[in-house]
Amino acid sequence: MAAGDGEPALQSKSVCVVGGGVAGLAAARELRREGHAVTVMEQSGDVGGQWLYDPLTDGEDPLGAAAPVRVPSSIYACLRLISPREAMGFSDFQFLPREGAGRDPRRFPAHRELHCYLRDFCDAFGLMDVVRLNTRVLHVAPATTATRQWTVRSVRLLGSTEDDESREKEEVFDAVVVANGHHSQPMLPTDIQGMGEWTRRQLHSHSYRTPEPFRGEAVVVAGCGDSGKDIALDLCRVAREVHLAASSEATAATPDVSRMLANHGDVLRLHTRIRRLHADGRVEFADGSSVVADTVIYCTGYTYSFPFLDTGGAVTVDSDGYVVGPLFEHVFPPSLSFVGVVRKVLIPWFFEVQARWVAQVLSGRKTLPAEEEMVRSVEEHLRAREAAGVPWKHTHNIGGIDPQKMYELGEKYSDLAPVEEWKKELVMSSIASKMADVETFRDRADDSENVRKGVQAWLDLKLAAQPRAKSMSTVADDVEADARAMPHA
Repeated sequence: MAAGDGEPALQSKSVCVVGGGVAGLAAARELRREGHAVTVMEQSGDVGGQWLYDPLTDGEDPLGAAAPVRVPSSIYACLRLISPREAMGFSDFQFLPREGAGRDPRRFPAHRELHCYLRDFCDAFGLMDVVRLNTRVLHVAPATTATRQWTVRSVRLLGSTEDDESREKEEVFDAVVVANGHHSQPMLPTDIQGMGEWTRRQLHSHSYRTPEPFRGEAVVVAGCGDSGKDIALDLCRVAREVHLAASSEATAATPDVSRMLANHGDVLRLHTRIRRLHADGRVEFADGSSVVADTVIYCTGYTYSFPFLDTGGAVTVDSDGYVVGPLFEHVFPPSLSFVGVVRKVLIPWFFEVQARWVAQVLSGRKTLPAEEEMVRSVEEHLRAREAAGVPWKHTHNIGGIDPQKMYELGEKYSDLAPVEEWKKELVMSSIASKMADVETFRDRADDSENVRKGVQAWLDLKLAAQPRAKSMSTVADDVEADARAMPHA
């Protein structure tokens, strides 16, 4: 990867990637491709992040009130993808249906299929040799005031009775990529009275796995988002009563909720938001009505959480847990970067965009604006969103507010091929189908002619172009050869 005539000499840096989920793996592959020395630290026993299903939960803390949670995954057993697999592949490693035991060829497969795909991706590009599993990052901070390097302290989690401190390790890296996701640390409601005094069962959806523990119960599900509707429908199979509490009229007055009520009216009821929990077991709603419940499940989303990160105030999470900043284009300050902070985007494609940009900035192939210009850009972005009436909590919501902006950022900051129009159409039609009927949209087959042709070409051409898995030694040799050709910073 030597520079050509008139091009700047590219640099190879040592980079720590925090997290081995979709964002972390995208970062690892792009960083290696650019010739950097990469170390991925993943606290679980396998890669996959959220997509590594764990039947265990934070048993002693079902609300997830303590930070950080001990069990990172929030996947429940019945979960199926809500985005079509045709639009969910890495640019050069498509999420194609595969044969084999335990594989799920459906367009919207169950969660295990995505985890298998991520393992396939690691095998194809030899990434497992740079991943440290069972490794929790404890502290990330600037190494010195004179350099832009970072000290990373981590600990190996081997499940022994040995003192954790004996397995702690401290290392210095040229850069850190934070890619630990944002679907682990529960966001709990702050406007419900009596939560601390209620003696019956309360948990966050982070700790929900299967409906069986709630058989015969009256359960209140707080929140009408994707997980709230999924869990409410799952509970309808075994619970005596399921009461779905919407945070607002807008979230309740939707076609999919109406259809859910029509299909499960013998068990499912819709309510306004929860106002108070009473000591006698009553759950009181904002309209004054109440029900007696055995359990309340809060499907109220997740907060950004970086308990290991010490930037001296340079990057912070706002007090409500909604916004990380200041981040230029949701990614940078220099030598520290974030992949995956954005919400409602096409993954892993958008994570690839961010990761490739990070990798090329670190190598010197691309440059960032001056720091004051980046700060000014962030401020202008926030003012523009406010003027447009976008709530503060949606600062990092790109695709849900302005999908076209997502594609524009991709074209602006990476050389990845643009997302095909038929994929964009498929994503939008899937969203429309989900909003109409959340129970059946995954199994509908009503593609337009344009989408049908695109899918067929995708199956025909991408399968032939799909890279085969390299041996880890071969990939390591390739990267080492690239690194030797590049000066180290």
